[in-house]
Amino acid sequence: MSIERDPPVAEVLPTPRLRAGFATRIFDIILRLRAVVALVLLLILFSASTPAFLTANNLTILAKHVAITAILAIGMTFVVLTGGIDLSVGSVAGLAGMVAGALLTRGLLFSGMQHPLYPGVFAVVLLALCVGALVGLLNGLLVVRLGVAPFIATLGTLYIARGAALLISNGGTFPDLGGDAARHNTGFLLLGQATLLNVPLPVWIMIALAIVASVIASKTPFGRHVYAVGGNERAALLSGIRVGRVKIGSYVISTVCAAVVGLIIASQLEAAHPATGESFELNAIAAVVLGGTSLMGGRGSVLGSLAGAFVIGVLADGMVMLGISEFWQMVIKGIVIVLAVAVDQLQTKLQLRLARSH
Repeated sequence: MSIERDPPVAEVLPTPRLRAGFATRIFDIILRLRAVVALVLLLILFSASTPAFLTANNLTILAKHVAITAILAIGMTFVVLTGGIDLSVGSVAGLAGMVAGALLTRGLLFSGMQHPLYPGVFAVVLLALCVGALVGLLNGLLVVRLGVAPFIATLGTLYIARGAALLISNGGTFPDLGGDAARHNTGFLLLGQATLLNVPLPVWIMIALAIVASVIASKTPFGRHVYAVGGNERAALLSGIRVGRVKIGSYVISTVCAAVVGLIIASQLEAAHPATGESFELNAIAAVVLGGTSLMGGRGSVLGSLAGAFVIGVLADGMVMLGISEFWQMVIKGIVIVLAVAVDQLQTKLQLRLARSH
């Protein structure tokens, strides 16, 4: 009489397919953290190449430069999350600075008035931000109501805002924006030049805006609607989300952030020039994509865009300190933008593969 025995249990070994899936997930994680990885590598490279890179003075200058790109990227993130793009932010920065310059130096002169009215600094800042918001509203209406492609709509308002900035001063510059005590409009220069706890005020503004924007994006209905619209606009519309309002709100946030940048730069330079902000939109878009926000919408974060802004700032500052030609700097920045978009497309394909594997 023979006793039947169970066949021996084969040792479970990872199949090539499982190993490939694990490698894909690891690669996807690296792509998600690409801005942090790039930032660490750049810091190591530039600190080893030039000892002055990590000095307190240079880090302060670097923080000021990063703050400009980061504030633009914070606003741009909301637009890109909805699947749009905003090319007008650089021109809006220039326009906001010119509006502030005109109010501080010329004031407001209404019909019937013999002398201009000079608003205080708070009113000047508020009016400049309102001008930025109006451009964002125009962008949103063009995209939502008229169905104009975001690229074309914001390209048009780029020229409109730049032309308006030139018209305000007939192409000239508004110097000496320190104000006049007799006019009660002093204090504008504090916006870009003051420090708090030895940290430049623009950096504190960047931190405050990043915190507020992160809370809005992750903790509020508007933020969840932004992700929903970018992920699947049709499904968002069928679920009752007011897609048009979400898109318009995103463009307004973007241009208000751009107006903040224009005010900071005018304050730092103590002058307003209509050409301020040229090509700023490229740095903002590059920072957003480097930070992991998909150009297709629906995926990304404000903190990721902040990390991307640091990459752009560190790269630019490091190249200057290494004495790299300005022409080569432009070439390298262009390569970074192309690589950022290529990596974004690669991450999208990897995530689709991972989704199908489940």
